[in-house]
Amino acid sequence: MNWFVVYQNLPLFLNGIRMTLTISFLALLVSIPVGVLAGLFRVSRWRALRFVSALYVEFFRGVPLLVLLIWIFFVLGRFLKLSPYASAVAGLGIFSGAFVAEIVRAGIQAVPRGQMEAARASGMTYIQAMRHVILPQALRKVLPPMASQFIILVKDSSLVSVISVVDLSMVAKNLVATTFRSIEIWTFVAVLYFVITYSLSRLIALCERKFQMDH
Repeated sequence: MNWFVVYQNLPLFLNGIRMTLTISFLALLVSIPVGVLAGLFRVSRWRALRFVSALYVEFFRGVPLLVLLIWIFFVLGRFLKLSPYASAVAGLGIFSGAFVAEIVRAGIQAVPRGQMEAARASGMTYIQAMRHVILPQALRKVLPPMASQFIILVKDSSLVSVISVVDLSMVAKNLVATTFRSIEIWTFVAVLYFVITYSLSRLIALCERKFQMDH
């Protein structure tokens, strides 16, 4: 094996890592408000909101991310003039938002029902009870799976290379096409993804322990 090709192209790999993390972070910023809103709709008293939210969640959880990215870029992107990067962020954000919605729904439903009843009995409206009583308790329950969703998002971002986004996967594809060193390059890329996800998981675990100590 010739690992020198990896050493020669380290700047390209570093740029790929930067793009992967940037797209993943921006997609997370999209998925959180979308997912939280959809999660709140899932437990709403209004049937129409529950139906719309359920439709969104089930549809985007059922459609492969690869198909979604291609459709957003080649179909929707033609009308909205979306760049590959904007399409990648939108696709990942909308896709991840469906999973965030289920995390939020599960967190809210994990709060004892008596908490809502006690808040309403004290004179709070439904919205006030959700804001001041239910959501603060649900937040502690949803933070760990929400953080794990970001790690999943980083791995899912490897698919954005199909719409010409120069992330870590695209860097690897281009280098393989020019150097024909597929074993060395893809092995190195696998190690990079592992280092990124493992580092994030350790950081998340540290934050979780600190959060639990503070509470």
